Amino acid sequence: MNTTLEIEAPGQGLHLFTDKVAAVVSESGVEEGLCTLFVQHTSASLIIQENADPSARRDLENWLNRLVAEDDSLFSHTLEGPDDMPSHIKSALTATSVGIPVIDGRLALGTWQGVYLWEHRHHPQRRRIVVHVG
Repeated sequence: MNTTLEIEAPGQGLHLFTDKVAAVVSESGVEEGLCTLFVQHTSASLIIQENADPSARRDLENWLNRLVAEDDSLFSHTLEGPDDMPSHIKSALTATSVGIPVIDGRLALGTWQGVYLWEHRHHPQRRRIVVHVG
């Protein structure tokens, strides 16, 4: 089964969408297999991360923003604003796809794991995530 989810990201940060992926897996009827997610953008990424304590997400965001600072004099790709080139670098350093086992018709995520869209741009975005369950 293949489908595309649209995720609204109000701005930069980690945006949880585990429930939407779980619904796709449930609707697929697949009992044992793999759920593959792929973000169709070059300035956002996907991550499986802590879903209980928001400080873990804040720390990740702050660390990556420090690692890839805006307004670096090395950047020539700046037509779309100061967050554009850093968003491409952040996407390259993280993941554009993730695979999650499906066991007994459910995502085999750990207790504290959630699936996140990691939006790297400041302004609101609508992101497409391709979901394949098989």
